[in-house]
Parts: sequence; C-alpha cells; structure tokens
Amino acid sequence: MAQAAQMAQTAQATIGDSEFDRDTAVTLREEGVYDAELSAGWTIIHAVNGGYLLAMLGRALGQSLPHSDPFSVSAHYLTASVPGPAVIRTQVVRTGRTLSTGQASLFQYAEDGTETERIRVLATYGDLEALTDDIRTSAQPPAIPPLEQCLGAGDGPAPIPGSSAITGRLSVKLDPATVGWAIGAPSGKGEMRGWFGLADGRDADPLSLLLTVDAMPPTSFELGLKGWTPTIELTTHIRCRPAPGPLRVSITTRNLAGGFLEEDADVWDSADRLVAQSRQLARAPRG
Repeated sequence: MAQAAQMAQTAQATIGDSEFDRDTAVTLREEGVYDAELSAGWTIIHAVNGGYLLAMLGRALGQSLPHSDPFSVSAHYLTASVPGPAVIRTQVVRTGRTLSTGQASLFQYAEDGTETERIRVLATYGDLEALTDDIRTSAQPPAIPPLEQCLGAGDGPAPIPGSSAITGRLSVKLDPATVGWAIGAPSGKGEMRGWFGLADGRDADPLSLLLTVDAMPPTSFELGLKGWTPTIELTTHIRCRPAPGPLRVSITTRNLAGGFLEEDADVWDSADRLVAQSRQLARAPRG
C-alpha cells in the first residue's frame, strides 16, 4: 500500500527500543511487584492516557504469566493517574497449556504516603503465533482517505485546554469527515476514523495495540462536546500480531445517555487484517 510505504520510509525506532518501550518499562522489585514511572509525555488534558496505562500493566502481566501475548484485557479505571512513580502488583489467577489468566493493579502514593489504586486489570494471555489461519468474517476495513488527504494535529487549532503532550508521541491523521469538531462544526455522528502510528516510527505490536484503542480523539467531540472523556471501563481483544506499517482505526458511539457513552474501536493493519477490537464505557464531558 502506498500509505504503508510512505510511513515506513520515516521509520526510526524499533520494537523494544523506542520511547513507548522506555516509558512503559517496569522493574521487578519482588515476585509479582513491579516499580514504574508514569511519564508526563503521555498526558492529555488533566491525566495520563488510559491506553498508555493499559500497555504498562499489560507489560507487567506479560512478564508475570507463562504466556506473553495479551488476548483479552479488561480494565476498570478507579482514579485518575498522574505523572510520577507507581507500583504494579500482579497475581497469576490460572495457567493452562494455551492460555493463562492474571490480574494487576497500579497504585500511586498520596502526600502522606498512603497508596491509591488507579486501575485494576483482569487479562487472559496466550501465544498469537499459535493461532489458526481459519478466518470467517463479515468485517471490512474502514473507508479512510489516503494518508496525504487526512488531517493531523498541526492542521488546526487545539480544541481543548490542558496538556496535549501525548499528541507529540503519536502520528495520527484523521479522516476529514470526522474532524468537524476542530472547526466548530461537529457532525453529530459520533464517529472517529484515521491513520495511526507512533511518532518515532516504531511498528505496532500486541502491547502497543493496547495504547492504540484509546489514543484517538474521543467520539464525543463529533457529538458536539468538548473536554475530558474519562474511561470507566475498557475491554480490548488482540486478534493477531500486526504487520509492519500504519494502522487504521475506526471508533463509533451509538448511544450517549445518562452522562455516559460507549466507544467501539476496530484496528486494522497494513495487511487489511482486523488486529484489535475494544469497547469502553466513558463519562461524557460536560461541554
């Protein structure tokens, strides 16, 4: 694909040696306990991005379990995380021949030294290389204009106040049909589509897909709302190891009611394969 070739030419970082890998690194303190540092580089508005946090906990679980690839990861976000030190505690729930299940929680410290739990995860891991080639699907890649016809963060004014540090670590080009919010003319459709990659050129892997599903602008912007859209719960399914090259992400919201909305995300790789799916429940912004 022409878009894949265009982005591949700018590739610099590699899997295992990139800003994403360094900023999601965890250090084993003792069995089941890891020290971490939440980077300010992945903040948006008031808090650390939820997908970045999910990837960090996913890394800790991958080191704790006998299987290294996330298959299904469900996270509940309890309190907003902030840049700084954190501790992750993991527990092996079950191990089997092809799948293993574990849970993990991330804690940060209050000024008085007490711990506050930020996020709790229950996940099943396996081996993506061992999956069969049998595919029976009606899913189709999203229709997104070519990369050069899509719009990035530098193509318009910042729509919301607060930190947007995460945008400097991402390469996101949005379908023009889903960026009416940036010029004060949201479509009202609750859709967000675009090309996605990491700014340093690192290719996607199963761990970075946990970031991808929660790193696009929220669909609430196209519903005419502005402001923080905090995630309450996020479940992600990793379906296969992505091919090198840019990803295509499609996110839709069908129902905003009672101050909450759902976001359903599909992630496609450069080989036209559905590599990740997610659903999250989020609190609608008040704007």
